[in-house]
Amino acid sequence: MTESAAALFERLLSIMTRLRRADGCPWDREQTRQSLKPFLVEETYEVLEAIDEADAEALREELGDLLFQVVFHTELAAERGEFDMVSLLQALVDKMVSRHPHVFGDARVDGPGQALAQWEAIKQSQAEAAGRHRSVIAGVPRALPSLLRAQRIQSKAARVNFDWPDARAAWAKVEEEMREAAHALASGDRARLSDELGDVMFSLVNVARLSHIDAEDALRGAIEKFRRRFTEMEEDFVARGKSIHGVSAEELERSWEAAKAQERPR
Repeated sequence: MTESAAALFERLLSIMTRLRRADGCPWDREQTRQSLKPFLVEETYEVLEAIDEADAEALREELGDLLFQVVFHTELAAERGEFDMVSLLQALVDKMVSRHPHVFGDARVDGPGQALAQWEAIKQSQAEAAGRHRSVIAGVPRALPSLLRAQRIQSKAARVNFDWPDARAAWAKVEEEMREAAHALASGDRARLSDELGDVMFSLVNVARLSHIDAEDALRGAIEKFRRRFTEMEEDFVARGKSIHGVSAEELERSWEAAKAQERPR
C-alpha cells in the first residue's frame, strides 16, 4: 500500500537523524552549514535546469534533492537547539494563512497584482508590529545572481511607483549610461568605467523587466547561443582538417558567420 506524504516525510526525517548519529554516515556527520552551502546552490540550479528543459522526471528528482537540503539544515539547527522541523512548518503555515486573508479570511482582491500588494502590506505591518523597520526593497538575498537581484530590487521599488513609465523610457536611460561608459572608456579610468558599466547593465535590466523579459534568462540564452555557435565553429575547422588554434581572425569570423547562418530563425 502506498504511504501517505506525511508518513513518507516522517521517514525522511528519521533517515536524516539516523545519518547524523555516531554510527551513521561519516560524510553526513561531518557536514556543517558552511560545507552544505555549495550543495544547496547546486541543487537549486539543477531544479531550474529541469524546469527549463521541461523534464518532469528530472524535476521530481531535483526537487527531492533540494528538499533533502532543507531537511539537512533543519536537522543541524535541531542539534544546536535553535529550531526543529515542527517549528519550521508551523511558522510557514502561519505565514501562508496570515498573508492570504482573501483565501482564508474575508478580504477580497481583484487579480494577482492586488494579491501581491496585499502580501507586501501584511509583511510590512508584521515587521512594524515586531518593532522592526523594513525597507521596501528588503528581502532580496545578496547571494542571488546579479541580474536576478537587480530585477527583484527594481520590482520591489516599482511597487511604490518608483519606476520608469515604460520600456522605451527606460531605454533612454540605457543610452545615457552607455554614453557615460564610452567617456569612461576613453578616459582610461578603470574605476569609473567599472561604475558606468554597472549602471549600463542595471539600466538594461529595467528595460527587460518592463518588457516582461527575465534578464537572467535572456543572458543565459545569449551564453548558450554563443556556446552553441562557437562549438559549431570548432567542428567546422575539424571537418576541414584544421584546428581553431592559430587561424586568422578573418577565417574565424567567416566560420562564425557560417555557424550563425546555419541556425534556424528563433
